[in-house]
Amino acid sequence: MTTAVDRVLPAGPTTAARHPLFIATGSVVAAGTMLMFGMLAMWFKFRDASPLRAGNSGKMIHDWLPADLKIPEVATNTLAITMVIAAIMGQWAVYSATRKDSQHTTLALFITGLVGIAAINAQVAIYKQMEAVLADGAYQTMFYAITGTMLVLICAGVGFSFVAAFRVLGGRVADRAVVTAHALFWYFLTAAFIALWFVVYVQK
Repeated sequence: MTTAVDRVLPAGPTTAARHPLFIATGSVVAAGTMLMFGMLAMWFKFRDASPLRAGNSGKMIHDWLPADLKIPEVATNTLAITMVIAAIMGQWAVYSATRKDSQHTTLALFITGLVGIAAINAQVAIYKQMEAVLADGAYQTMFYAITGTMLVLICAGVGFSFVAAFRVLGGRVADRAVVTAHALFWYFLTAAFIALWFVVYVQK
């Protein structure tokens, strides 16, 4: 005789854990990517609409970068390298958190935040060396709009680093979602800045 117990269905598969912070960070990264690359597209549009002039080699070039403004190449290249280092430190934090190594996870997160502060300092140094005035022309306006937006995003990344570091100090090293989301955000910041560096500082 079949009993009610015999007719009970087996338990279903275990539901995978959801990480809302990682999903939210991914959404922010997607929005930030569209924002930064949209602004770079506007940069190209303004540059292509600028008048032509004869360059030093005799070729016709767009008269986009004002003659009295010089790009400080040492500072900009240093800033690009600094952003790459920040992404590497973010990945180190993920590596350490996977192994539940709270000491190195905290160290990596704090270093990421400090490297981010160094990047902010480098960008401010670029502003001071260029001495561009916001209202002097289309180039200056677009320059401050793009680099200023990037600067705000880096400040957010620094805050994210220190919040994640203090969470690990509080004994939550097993919560890898925060550290992984933090690394994702710094990957985005680095990729966005490298694109900005090439377009704004290298191609000019």
